[in-house]
Amino acid sequence: MSKPLVIIGTGLGGYNLAREFRKLDAETPITLITADDGRSYSKPMLSAAFDKGKDADTLAMAPPEQMAEQLQATVRTRTPVTALDPGAKQVAIGAERVDYDRLVLAWGAEVLRAPLLGDGAEDVLSVNDLGDYGVFREQLNGRKKVLIMGAGLIGCEFASDLSGAGFEVTVVAPDTHLLQLLVPEAAGRLLERVLTGLGVNIRLGPLVQAVHREGTGYRVELNEGGPLQADLVISAIGLRPRIALAESAGLQTRRGIVTDQTLRTSDENVYALGDCAEVSGHSFQYVLPLMASARALAKTLSGTTTPVHFPAMPVTVKTPACPVVALPPPRDTDGEWLIESARTDLRGEFHDAAGTLRGFVLCGERIKERFELAKQVPDLLPVAE
Repeated sequence: MSKPLVIIGTGLGGYNLAREFRKLDAETPITLITADDGRSYSKPMLSAAFDKGKDADTLAMAPPEQMAEQLQATVRTRTPVTALDPGAKQVAIGAERVDYDRLVLAWGAEVLRAPLLGDGAEDVLSVNDLGDYGVFREQLNGRKKVLIMGAGLIGCEFASDLSGAGFEVTVVAPDTHLLQLLVPEAAGRLLERVLTGLGVNIRLGPLVQAVHREGTGYRVELNEGGPLQADLVISAIGLRPRIALAESAGLQTRRGIVTDQTLRTSDENVYALGDCAEVSGHSFQYVLPLMASARALAKTLSGTTTPVHFPAMPVTVKTPACPVVALPPPRDTDGEWLIESARTDLRGEFHDAAGTLRGFVLCGERIKERFELAKQVPDLLPVAE
């Protein structure tokens, strides 16, 4: 039997790549390896599922056995990869070695951990996969006050979701406004007003320094202002691409695992996909770029080399009381924001020095204008010549 295509990771990236590849190649064996339980689910739903009454089992769309049958693949669960050996074309799982013809790293990103003090620091939860979500749901039983560290996309979605489910929510972040990396201040302030109106307590500026156990809950100390009380503390301060094993194996890494536009790494038989990848200098930790990458890579792996192409792909923030769609301009782009706003509706356009539309933000009813605006923005990663 020929050596398999090995995919490490069974999230949206790994499973979608396998699905797209099977449409083009029904014969090549596929092995998917994952450190978790291998259930198929939609990760973006994790921060917007509680108010809908969905637990981890409800969010799971298919068990690994069903995915294996659908994909005509071997799915190995609860199997942490311990090393990569590109020279030998092998993946190490402890003492076991798994041969591959080509290898795809689709193992995602890991949560950033704040350097917290206090005996409750180890109790702070992060939700980065379905297993984390199951623990989070269990921990919320009987709790009322939730403190969220982080005011980015995930922090705001959790704040919206949990406040809608009746929890007393406090958001703490050192940022100047909500969604600071995605939207201009005017849009962040609008979302802040809406969430505050829902009962969310938002503390921008302070930094959480320590979490102490106190009775059945926690005393959370900030670097400025008095302590806060919480029954549960969630960290949503960001993600970092998983690069350690790739780096140890000699693959080129920077912020992520470096790939060209075909998603090939510095080794000709190893590819990287999704949150762990840095594609031609770009890192996009969102669903639409991941899906585009999976489709392109499936074609490349099946014999038709296909560079990935990223058109303008706006990000949707799931805050139903004030929905937000944002396409931030490229970093270090000179230009200015032009804002139109009225009550809970807002449209912002970012034009560069030449007058070209390079980014935008839409809030409230104006999110329906996203397709019109997206067509006017240059590609994030143009078609390779």
